[in-house]
Amino acid sequence: MSVKKMERVNQESGQEPVDTSPERDQWAAERDQWAAERDQWAAEKVALNDRLLRAHSDFQNLRRRTDQQRIEVYDSATAESLRALLPVLDDFERALRIEAADKKYVAGIELIYSRFAETLKKLGLEPMDSKGQPFDPQIHHAVDMVETEDAPDHTILEEYERGYNFKGRLLRPAKVKVAVRAASQ
Repeated sequence: MSVKKMERVNQESGQEPVDTSPERDQWAAERDQWAAERDQWAAEKVALNDRLLRAHSDFQNLRRRTDQQRIEVYDSATAESLRALLPVLDDFERALRIEAADKKYVAGIELIYSRFAETLKKLGLEPMDSKGQPFDPQIHHAVDMVETEDAPDHTILEEYERGYNFKGRLLRPAKVKVAVRAASQ
């Protein structure tokens, strides 16, 4: 039976014509091949998207770590610089305690000291006030201990050298004189 005759018979019976030609088999094979390629590309797309997301996440983590390391290096360098400048600040404080006859000279020293201290504070230097505070070996260095009844036990009587913090961390402990109760006999 010819293809045209088969189509006419199928049309009369209400059925769709069935194409059994070799071309149809070739088209079906190509369609199946394209579908397989499409599925393969879809799987590759999913894998590439996953790799992209992982690479992006790794990059963000690396950026965060390097930013944190940069801040730590900056803070460490700043702390070391401040530590090196503290003796100069101490010398200014000692100079201000000395009486001088020339008031303009004293005013100039006070101006330089205040500007220097403010600049160091802007960099993160935090002076500690110890006089009258309880002695804390974590932040104070006891240079002298004096037996006295005038102050509570382990109270700081005098500050020989001021202590400093840098951004909340101890930079230099304060050197202090501490009151100690006399032992009862």
